[in-house]
Amino acid sequence: MKPEEIRQKFLKYFESKGHKIIPSASLIPAETDPTVLFTTAGMHPLVPYLMGDEHPKGKRLVNVQRCIRTGDIDEVGDESHLTFFEMMGYWSLGDYWKKEAIEYIFEFLTKELGLNPKDFAATCFEGDEKNGIARDTEAYEIWRSLGIPEERITYLGYEDNWWGPAGNTGPCGPDSELFVWVGEGEAPAKFDPEDKGWMELCNDVFMQYNKTAEGKFEPLVQKNVDFGMGFERLVAYLNKESDIYKSDQFWPIIEKLEELSNKEYHDNKKEFRVIVDHLKAAVFVINDGVAPSNKDQGYVARRLIRRSIVKARDLGLTSELSKNVLPVIFECHSELDSESRNIYEIFSKEESKFINRINSFLMDLEVIAKTKIKTESIDYKPIEIDGKQLFDWYQSEGVPLEISLEEAQKRNIKIEKNAEISFYQMLLNHKELSRTASAGMFKGGLADAGEETKKLHTAAHLMLEALRRVLGDHVMQKGSNITAERLRFDFSHPEKMTDEQKKRVEDIVNEQIKKDLTVTMEEMTVEEADKLGAMGAFKDRYGERVKVYSVLEESTGEVFSKEICGGPHVEHTGELGHFMIKKEESSSSGIRRIKAVLK
Repeated sequence: MKPEEIRQKFLKYFESKGHKIIPSASLIPAETDPTVLFTTAGMHPLVPYLMGDEHPKGKRLVNVQRCIRTGDIDEVGDESHLTFFEMMGYWSLGDYWKKEAIEYIFEFLTKELGLNPKDFAATCFEGDEKNGIARDTEAYEIWRSLGIPEERITYLGYEDNWWGPAGNTGPCGPDSELFVWVGEGEAPAKFDPEDKGWMELCNDVFMQYNKTAEGKFEPLVQKNVDFGMGFERLVAYLNKESDIYKSDQFWPIIEKLEELSNKEYHDNKKEFRVIVDHLKAAVFVINDGVAPSNKDQGYVARRLIRRSIVKARDLGLTSELSKNVLPVIFECHSELDSESRNIYEIFSKEESKFINRINSFLMDLEVIAKTKIKTESIDYKPIEIDGKQLFDWYQSEGVPLEISLEEAQKRNIKIEKNAEISFYQMLLNHKELSRTASAGMFKGGLADAGEETKKLHTAAHLMLEALRRVLGDHVMQKGSNITAERLRFDFSHPEKMTDEQKKRVEDIVNEQIKKDLTVTMEEMTVEEADKLGAMGAFKDRYGERVKVYSVLEESTGEVFSKEICGGPHVEHTGELGHFMIKKEESSSSGIRRIKAVLK
């Protein structure tokens, strides 16, 4: 089934149910939420109407909304993550409620698209006594009435079945997700959300609360339904593809890259996927009026273009992407203005500017990869890249930080332990870029806040110690990614955490925050840090001397956490606010991943 056929079936079905079709809003948000750089969901442009304003088209709406999300951009390159995507959505603004919402999508999927309900499973919100929010038995019973057996319906908590506002405040509520079996053979009788054979297909959010600036949940004046289903994911599923890049929205672009590079997608999947995703995202951002720059949305557009150029060079593709690939993107997306020379000109100008500078950066890397320095023991060891070098490439050659790190890693060049911290410090001190070019914009879609990042760095220390106390001493850090908005933390543990374990970790961390413990720092050798029992991941990356951060009760000297880290950190845990685990999931075999926030 072709993408445009699926799109029209969706719009026409809900139009037949009294919904008015509305156009996709711009990727650049209006003044509804100045804290975000892009439209990240279909509900985002509708916030005023979800809050009670009257929409000119009425109480039932439907559309396919273009979105940009950059929170997990480092994961782009697998089968499903995208920076630019389209979200199929329908809304009830104070009109129908859960019964109609669930029955509509069930009928559309089974009757209009021919999906087999025997392949379905669902999740519902488990409730929250503390905030007076009941378990969603209503949604559960509706799914049961449609024939989904009780073994296929699971109650989950905030991290899975609660949809927060687009920004820090706004409409939110419990949600119910529909999963479909994409694994081998018949769908198992019992639903396990951790089983990768189950794919989340769509999500009904029942917006009945407004989250205030104080973090409280107040009942909304009107109850709303906000439905979302990833268009690209649905297209791939209907065409029996687990890889969304093999659908008609992507494949012609990939075929063009294969032709230009004389390389096959099968052997270079990550490079092909990143190039296609980033090029499409950049084109649509430019189409909505954003030119590449060092500020706000333009900063994201610039990074997307430059990262696609570097990945293209990895394929040996040095010809102009604007000239050879952009026309295919226009062919795949009729909604773009194919006659717009402005997009070509803007893209081509940015491309030329960077191509002329990328060679110098790559030559520097090759020199570093081959150069070794003499140590006191007469041995020779490779040079390590420090923060100043990273910043020099950024400032003089326009190379984004993550590209420098990726390219260095490919050449087995070591990065000094504190290099990234030093880079950000130099960036913040730079007069022209201190307020406009932090990596938080690129990775999270929001303007970065140095203080928020410091808080989450400190929270990571508290969380690691709490995990070890709850799960055991086998827990070790295996990786982390911290932005101004959230903490992502990988750790060793063989099985899924229970809700009780997650709650105990949250309680332990929040208890240390409430105590307003002191955070101190001492410099010492790695050997001295080991003797003190300081935790520390990736010790082979450390220099001769390291920073050891301790979280302690100053009056008694009792230490809660002692860890080797480059920082930065707050001085007292009382500055952190409230710690909350949003999601706990598998990262890889034997490795779990937590995403957490501070409120």
